[in-house]
Amino acid sequence: MANDSSAPMRIVIMGAAGRDFHNFNTVYRDNPRFRVVAFTATQIPGISGRRYPTELAGAGYPDGIPIVDEADLIDICRRESADQVVFAYSDVTHAEVMHAASRAMSTGADFVLLGPRRTMLASQRPVIAVCAARTGCGKSQTVRYIADWLAEWGLRAAVIRHPMPYGDLVAERVQRFASLEDLDAAHCSNEEREEYEPHLAAGHLVFAGVDYAEILAAAEQEADIVLWDGGNNDFSFVKPDLSIAVVDALRPEQAGTHHPGETVVRMADVVVVNKIASAASQDVQRLIESVQSLNPNATIIRAASPVTLEDEDAVRGRRVLVVEDGPTITHGGMPYGAGYVAAINAHAHVIVDPRDTATPEILSVYEHYPHIARVLPAVGYGDAQLAALGRTINASDAEIVVSATPSDLASLVVISKPVVRARYGFAETERPGLAGIVEEFVTRSQAQSAAPR
Repeated sequence: MANDSSAPMRIVIMGAAGRDFHNFNTVYRDNPRFRVVAFTATQIPGISGRRYPTELAGAGYPDGIPIVDEADLIDICRRESADQVVFAYSDVTHAEVMHAASRAMSTGADFVLLGPRRTMLASQRPVIAVCAARTGCGKSQTVRYIADWLAEWGLRAAVIRHPMPYGDLVAERVQRFASLEDLDAAHCSNEEREEYEPHLAAGHLVFAGVDYAEILAAAEQEADIVLWDGGNNDFSFVKPDLSIAVVDALRPEQAGTHHPGETVVRMADVVVVNKIASAASQDVQRLIESVQSLNPNATIIRAASPVTLEDEDAVRGRRVLVVEDGPTITHGGMPYGAGYVAAINAHAHVIVDPRDTATPEILSVYEHYPHIARVLPAVGYGDAQLAALGRTINASDAEIVVSATPSDLASLVVISKPVVRARYGFAETERPGLAGIVEEFVTRSQAQSAAPR
């Protein structure tokens, strides 16, 4: 560990190709007090073994910054005499965070969590942030609902999406998506398309990438309101004027069990208790009481997340393989999702177990996430994993595939069976509901901007 107080503090950032890069850009880049010696990577395959390039890291890092596997954390801390380890990824239990802290501290390093004040960017536009207590709570459809509402009011909303920089980091510094062709040109993974395609189909402009100061500046040029679309259960990169947290009534005990989802709930102006039509009434009430104990000042909105099948008759009485949204089923911890519910409601004869025909690449996902039930998570971080997904589907004895991934899976993978898409949205269950909250916010923002200064 460095003893010279004049020497830069040596930093290792633990991440998953998202907040880790943002924290570096906002706190450590061009700061002579610090020297980031490595990023560690987890959750996302294929990220470790690369470098954060000098074009993004700055002149102080002519060789870039190595990205190593998190399994090597202790070795890298000892080898680089790390002074601090900064934890910078999301949707992990509080216990997991402290296990990471113990590994870091065993090397002599401090363990650090950077908070909103140091990492949130200020915007020149009003900002609505939608985040969640866990992956899969329903924030994506909530964001789309708000964006649709803003469009009906004649307001230009720019959706800024939490990062998913899985490709060429320099090329992905600032990304602007207005059409499906833009996704093709950027070689977006299935994981990225799951988040972007529904927005584009609804006519919403999407920004994402790596350097969020530049991304925010670009979005502000085309927007009346900035709409932050959170990833996992992370808090916003942009300082919100209206902070919305989504919690899941099917997981009533998890409003405060995961990092940084508890932070998200505690910071929120509004908490949306989602999926109430699918949950037991006692679970809804238990979740509301949990939210109130964490954040007694939040406005609580009850909402539903209805699932629709584009062709129920095609599913009824058939052997069905269900493909679910990947992150919800993997690190989101859900055993199944909207596709399974839709297939059961449509009276599928049998839900085919994908593990019976899974390729080694897909079997490794099940081994890593043993909670997954008889559904296939739509993993697709790269071409090889996407091809393995297709082989797993085609080798099964299913007659029909129900795909609940928000992207058009059939356009990305050659599937030899008919595909029926399951879609899920946001539905108000009370008035004035979320629309009333957003209307009040917009009216107040417009009045403030029109007031003389």
